[in-house]
Amino acid sequence: MATALSEEELDNEDYYSLLNVRREASSEELKAAYRRLCMLYHPDKHRDPELKSQAERLFNLVHQAYEVLSDPQTRAIYDIYGKRGLEMEGWEVVERRRTPAEIREEFERLQREREERRLQQRTNPKLEFGAGDLQGPLFGLKLFRNLTPRCFVTTNCALQFSSRGIRPGLTTVLARNLDKNTVGYLQWRWGIQSAMNTSIVRDTKTSHFTVALQLGIPHSFALISYQHKFQDDDQTRVKGSLKAGFFGTVVEYGAERKISRHSVLGAAVSVGVPQGVSLKVKLNRASQTYFFPIHLTDQLLPSAMFYATVGPLVVYFAMHRLIIKPYLRAQKEKELEKQRESAATDVLQKKQEAESAVRLMQESVRRIIEAEESRMGLIIVNAWYGKFVNDKSRKSEKVKVIDVTVPLQCLVKDSKLILTEASKAGLPGFYDPCVGEEKNLKVLYQFRGVLHQVMVLDSEALRIPKQSHRIDTDG
Repeated sequence: MATALSEEELDNEDYYSLLNVRREASSEELKAAYRRLCMLYHPDKHRDPELKSQAERLFNLVHQAYEVLSDPQTRAIYDIYGKRGLEMEGWEVVERRRTPAEIREEFERLQREREERRLQQRTNPKLEFGAGDLQGPLFGLKLFRNLTPRCFVTTNCALQFSSRGIRPGLTTVLARNLDKNTVGYLQWRWGIQSAMNTSIVRDTKTSHFTVALQLGIPHSFALISYQHKFQDDDQTRVKGSLKAGFFGTVVEYGAERKISRHSVLGAAVSVGVPQGVSLKVKLNRASQTYFFPIHLTDQLLPSAMFYATVGPLVVYFAMHRLIIKPYLRAQKEKELEKQRESAATDVLQKKQEAESAVRLMQESVRRIIEAEESRMGLIIVNAWYGKFVNDKSRKSEKVKVIDVTVPLQCLVKDSKLILTEASKAGLPGFYDPCVGEEKNLKVLYQFRGVLHQVMVLDSEALRIPKQSHRIDTDG
């Protein structure tokens, strides 16, 4: 099954896979792996100019991996954010004694500062549009500005078109970060429903909680709301709120879900006295918001509440199955194809590097095989890596498997082969023959003169020999 490629998959070297060590590897394990690869790739061991050049390039890559992983600070940064994290400016001022958790916080702070500088350098207005309101359609323009690292201000200018004419409005919000997850707001609204509002919002990975108090014309109220965030790919959220004021009491519940990379669709049912029952549909598309309120009845009718709740769910699931899902699948395939095309040059380079590594391994592999044969140890007969297909598939798909017999034999030590839980594409002599697709490693090997066979997933750990891998030839 094809999967979308992340930038990390395209741009980052897997240093753990390159050294073939566990992510929890000790400094001694790192040193042992580093020394072994240095002996294999040291330029002085090769007289041929072409092999010497290839060995020098691979030797430098191994040295770079060891330098990153042998330093506790750079290793912590790499473990959390990969190679890209090491390239961010500002790490030179970070204390070297910090823990990985403190480094994560520092990285997030540096990211926020960089984003704030970017926002300060450009104007980024947000356009809002609402249709179907009882008071008429509304157009708005929102501006954002950072005042200090902890404070910011937003201004929203709006025009509402109603039977009474065009009604201008101005809203200004001053906000301050009280802690990592909590923000306090002061809001002044003039024109359309003038009011003064204060609120505290706490937003975490799994929840969103708001307490607010408003004094205004015509409405003053107190509000409490809670939103739960599900940790799924569609970023589903369910919410409920209670609002009470001079106008009466309103209970609201609803949900929202991501329907594409830049679009979020939500619906909420509002039930109140004396407002009745209404349905609110909202679509966020990039920086634009479309809001469609539908007033169903002035009375609290169970039938209206039922249809307002069930109706949107039925429509959503029907649209998701018949329209949204097929559309997203087609878009995903197009995106994957574009990523494969853009990664073609990188794949070709990785293939050339793998072929160079195999040539450099030949002499070491010959000695390893001689030593293993003398003790009837571990001999890799054949090994393949990539996407395995059945006989009914198209023949062209079979080129997605590459021969990795030599690289695996080179990793054999004392009649044992141990591969860690990491993508095999990062191992010396390997490369990814089918970018974005699921891969396996299949190994046919001989131990104590008996054939064994095993197949594992790309990121699955492997230890051979094992009795369970033995091929039963009795039948």
